Amino acid sequence: MARDQQADLAWRDDVVPVSKQFDDPYFSLDNGLAETRFVFLGGNDLPARFRPGFHIAELGFGTGLNMLAALMAWRAAGMTSPLRFTSFEAYPMTADDITRALAAFPEIAAIADPFLAQWAEGKRRIELSDLIADIHIGDARSCLTAWKGQADAWFLDGFSPAKNPELWEPALMTEVGRHTAPNGTAATYTAAGFVRQGLSAAGFTVSRIKGFGRKRHMTVAQMDTTA
Repeated sequence: MARDQQADLAWRDDVVPVSKQFDDPYFSLDNGLAETRFVFLGGNDLPARFRPGFHIAELGFGTGLNMLAALMAWRAAGMTSPLRFTSFEAYPMTADDITRALAAFPEIAAIADPFLAQWAEGKRRIELSDLIADIHIGDARSCLTAWKGQADAWFLDGFSPAKNPELWEPALMTEVGRHTAPNGTAATYTAAGFVRQGLSAAGFTVSRIKGFGRKRHMTVAQMDTTA
């Protein structure tokens, strides 16, 4: 099996990982965990929509922060069946680098060890008692097309559209729509016009709403089941 093409990192203030491939940080310099909760959980109306079998999909796995924040919310909601989580990542981080990044968020770091142990072994299907996660390594433009699943909620968390336009192109947003369950949703920190247009063309009803922190706007979308 070919080795993963790993993330090439720099560290800002020894705390925030920055992708050298895309010259962009992996999470908010203000409070990455608060942003995850605001944008991806709140933007998808979670945990209110959680139910057994709920499936989240994501573009851009990064540090795993979004997955672990969702798992923490799943547990807090009293869910007992596994959360399904599927993510697509071209440049995976090593377990050591993820550990270093998550140290910025002690409440997340406290639940990360079982995931990190499996990740360090090279596993990209993570199985815990209340989580089944599949992280597909490679270009999302091909990996998502081949995926057979459908998501109830999408976390669109690629690097900035200005620096990583491939992960936001209309054809990929069409695939996101094709892999969204009826009444499914999507959320992202960006309000770039071409991203909103791509989601709309993919069948979503798209709204621009207030963003997190210093970001003026973000995007939320719901699959239009009347189309």
